Amino acid sequence: MLVLFETAAGYALFKLLDESKLKEVNNLYHEFDSPESAGKIVKLKHFEKFNDTTEALAATTAAVEGKVSKSLKKVLKKHIDQELQDKLLVADAKLGSAIKEKFNLQCVSNTAVQELMRCIRSQLDSLITGLPKKEMTAMALGLAHSLSRYKLKFSPDKIDTMIVQAVSLLDDLDKELNNYIMRCREWYGWHFPELGKIITDNVAFVKTVKIIGTRDNTASSDLSDILPEEIEEKVKEAAEISMGTEISDDDILNIQNLCDQVVEISNYRTQLYDYLKARMMAMAPNLTTLVGDLVGARLISHAGSLINLAKHPASTVQILGAEKALFRALKTKKDTPKYGLIYHAQLVGQSSTKNKGKMSRMLAAKAALATRVDALGEDGNFTLGAEHKAKLEARLRILEEGNLRRISGTAKAKAKFEKYQGVSEVQQYPAAADSTLPSTSKRKRSESEQAKEELNTTQETPKQKKKKVKAEEINDSIKEEDEDSGEGQKKKKKKKKAKEEAEEEVEAEVKEEPEVTPGKKKKKKKSESEAPPEVVEEPTSGKKKKKKKSISKEDE
Repeated sequence: MLVLFETAAGYALFKLLDESKLKEVNNLYHEFDSPESAGKIVKLKHFEKFNDTTEALAATTAAVEGKVSKSLKKVLKKHIDQELQDKLLVADAKLGSAIKEKFNLQCVSNTAVQELMRCIRSQLDSLITGLPKKEMTAMALGLAHSLSRYKLKFSPDKIDTMIVQAVSLLDDLDKELNNYIMRCREWYGWHFPELGKIITDNVAFVKTVKIIGTRDNTASSDLSDILPEEIEEKVKEAAEISMGTEISDDDILNIQNLCDQVVEISNYRTQLYDYLKARMMAMAPNLTTLVGDLVGARLISHAGSLINLAKHPASTVQILGAEKALFRALKTKKDTPKYGLIYHAQLVGQSSTKNKGKMSRMLAAKAALATRVDALGEDGNFTLGAEHKAKLEARLRILEEGNLRRISGTAKAKAKFEKYQGVSEVQQYPAAADSTLPSTSKRKRSESEQAKEELNTTQETPKQKKKKVKAEEINDSIKEEDEDSGEGQKKKKKKKKAKEEAEEEVEAEVKEEPEVTPGKKKKKKKSESEAPPEVVEEPTSGKKKKKKKSISKEDE
């Protein structure tokens, strides 16, 4: 049974002398306490040394990927072909399966083999003869350096590191420039305070201070390259009547040195921005077309790399950069933020306040797709980003107009829009109302009023019928009572009083009812004329019935 052991110097093939030791894995390290005891278990059969570092690097990278390198093929062909019946102990299972495919050789890789490899590594210097320890450590160090450089060079995650570093440096430069310019304005403001109000542009202010020096030299200095004529005249006028204090030549020299630093940093910032724009168009053209170079670079920087950003869903891309606000909102159970870094994109900035949330959601969805195409696609064109941007601009135009048209394509969305937006009713002014001629006939009522009248009449007719029926019944009963009873003048007076009271009650009811139309009034008058007996006779009939009973008793 053979053991394949990989070192930084080359491949070593050991012959396992006592195979029974593999069964006692827990006590195997006791057998490797000394070089003599280790020599009784394993014996070096062959050691294939690497010629140079490049060969060692190629062999190591192949072993990491689970492939068989050229140098390993040569070793196995030379020393294992004769002993096909033997097993080969390998540290890596992937490498063992690759060897088995190539040479039809049975490979073993398990916990016992791993423990054996550890024991061999502890006594490697004594087991491999003819290789000094210093040479082995030097080769191991060289291989480690070259392997790390190889991994950094060919790692797909590390290509966008330049973008991350450039955008971070750009933000740092902006902060430093602001601090330097504030200091320069405040410092020179003691000598010439009026200049800061006249010149608002920072770079122009710094260049002006550098040329002028003290305010006494303003009249003789030429500022036409930096400032327009109007502002230059204002500066020269203000210098003559300035209220600032006098400063020495050393002071103005230090201020001018600060101005030089500001100009240099601002020039470098413009150069760095151009570099970042070029790198973004090369790395992520679709994302750059959609959200812009600075916003795209900040998204990549925040995610860590382009691959990491491509793994994020659209909802995460939308609020990337607003994590603090998100967790605060979740903690306090309030509304979560609608946008993060994507807020600074051009499309979100163009939209109105009420549409910013919608626009950021749609832009994040398209940006997630564009990032995946940039990270995993092979074509380096920006057609997808341009198409998505055109669609988003069209959608934004529709939203800003307030006309949803057929966004979802369903009738439900249309009905919803009509429900909340409302269709304005157009009312026209009647031209007949402008007539100044006296009209003998009454003004014609509109069709809508006539329709309302008809409805009201249909509603009121059953009530009137009931009243008429009641009135007829009461009149009949009164006539019968008058014929039967031979009452005196007192009864007639009571009748009159009761009639008058009933008429007053009917009039009060008529006043309470709304006056609808002249047609209705006529009907109401009719009902009034018929109503008095209706109310009057009910109480009187009761009284008269009682009187009838009393009269009949007396007769008896």
